[in-house]
Amino acid sequence: MWNSDDAKLERVRALMAERDLDALVVRAPDNVLYLTNFWGMKGYDACVFPREGEPVLITIEASAEDAAHSAWTNDVRLIRGYSPDDPRPVPARTLDAALAAAKDYRRIGLELSMGTQASDRMVGEPTTFTKAWFDAWPDAADAMSVLNAGRAIKTEQEIERLRLANDICAAAMEHVRGEIAVGMKESEVAAIWQGFVHGQGTGWDDKVELALGFSLIWAGSGIKTFTATGDLPVVDGEPTLFEIWVCADGYWADHTKLLCIGDLRDDYRELEDGLLAVYNSAIDYCEPGASMAELDVVVRNGLEELGYPGQPSHPICHGVGARAHEPPYPHQAGGGTIEAGMVFAIEPGCYWEGGGGLRVEDNFLITETGAEKLSSFPDGVVFV
Repeated sequence: MWNSDDAKLERVRALMAERDLDALVVRAPDNVLYLTNFWGMKGYDACVFPREGEPVLITIEASAEDAAHSAWTNDVRLIRGYSPDDPRPVPARTLDAALAAAKDYRRIGLELSMGTQASDRMVGEPTTFTKAWFDAWPDAADAMSVLNAGRAIKTEQEIERLRLANDICAAAMEHVRGEIAVGMKESEVAAIWQGFVHGQGTGWDDKVELALGFSLIWAGSGIKTFTATGDLPVVDGEPTLFEIWVCADGYWADHTKLLCIGDLRDDYRELEDGLLAVYNSAIDYCEPGASMAELDVVVRNGLEELGYPGQPSHPICHGVGARAHEPPYPHQAGGGTIEAGMVFAIEPGCYWEGGGGLRVEDNFLITETGAEKLSSFPDGVVFV
């Protein structure tokens, strides 16, 4: 299990001091993980993280063993999942425990502007908190200015954990490359990829205790900007697109990969050449000090020159860490500069009316000399 990432926690405390915050009270699974290394089962957890003193982790009694095994916090306060004298839902007891743990702190930061959270380990039924959670601290400041800034720059430990997720993602693609066949349904291809991630990624390198895969698989004309995996068949001469995420103990990889059986159609070859040129220009652009806003412009102007004005309708770059999509989000109407230690997913795409098209994506660590690709699986169309 991972030792306490003191560099990360001290960075958070320094950011809290800059904003005059005495404590953060967080309950999104990715922020609890970020501050305590505890990845909860059902989202009933919270952390009170003070600028000075011992953090408090709150979780249910059934997770006591998990918390003792993985959490960096010594102060773990357990609440009941079922209480015979309290019919309220579990998060109400989480709130009671958080109020008690935070009562001595003057200026509290809550996740007031957090719009997306990562999954807990059960995945399928996220737990959200009610208005009562936010009403309990009526004078709270927004903690996200601290958490977003802290999470944007990765520590050595975080980079190691992101490499593991990227390694699993690449290995799963190599596995599918040996299994995919013409006529196989998109959903069958997805099952092969996901099965490898969970089956082989769990226990990966004796460092990963739980690996989960998430996928959107589109074959040929099924390739679109954003839609669910279906039952279209893999087609000879047309790409099958893998929009894939791996979560390894709470740290993520986000890739888009392409496989093709047979000779790729000429229109796809032409699109691939142009798209990879734009993609590589974006990678070359990503150096410390470069404008994040200009990165968005560079990519979108390049796609317009290919004949795809206004595409894609999704972001072309975002941070990756304790979520698959997290700040920073380079946007032409935004600000900020690229800094060493950031990890980005770069993902330009072009889509055809009625279906088909291409997207390429990998994860990149920004170093002092430029962008380092974290995955070993090739970009562009890979032949089976």
